[in-house]
Amino acid sequence: MAAIALFSGAYLGRHSLGFIAPLGALFLSDLLIGFHSQMLVVYGSMALTVCLGWLVAKRRSPASIGLAAVAGSVLFYAITNFGVWAFSDMYPKTLAGLMACYAAAIPFFQNSLAGDLFFTAILFGGFALAERMMPVLREIPTLRTT
Repeated sequence: MAAIALFSGAYLGRHSLGFIAPLGALFLSDLLIGFHSQMLVVYGSMALTVCLGWLVAKRRSPASIGLAAVAGSVLFYAITNFGVWAFSDMYPKTLAGLMACYAAAIPFFQNSLAGDLFFTAILFGGFALAERMMPVLREIPTLRTT
């Protein structure tokens, strides 16, 4: 989802359209899987990743895209785990409880980071390849930020 959010921000720009794809996909999955108490935290994290895409749009390079993908993963890890600590009864509301929450999530972060990097490379690399093969894609105004 983070790769979709980053790509949407980078290519769909500062329009509501940039938020619709990732947040709509999250909402559809929540309809199927079920709603949960951390939805606002998760959706907020994805919205921030769309905003990271805005920064990438100004200068698309493998380095800036990779850095934004890592930043999005770190943001998601930090924000959602803070949300688990703050809004659930799983951990004591102490600094030790917060650190325990973050520590328990490290294995999930590793997988999330790997997936975000992989799918970000697929989306951005695939679209760059498509632009080379079909130059008309470079001319579509809705795919460029202004």
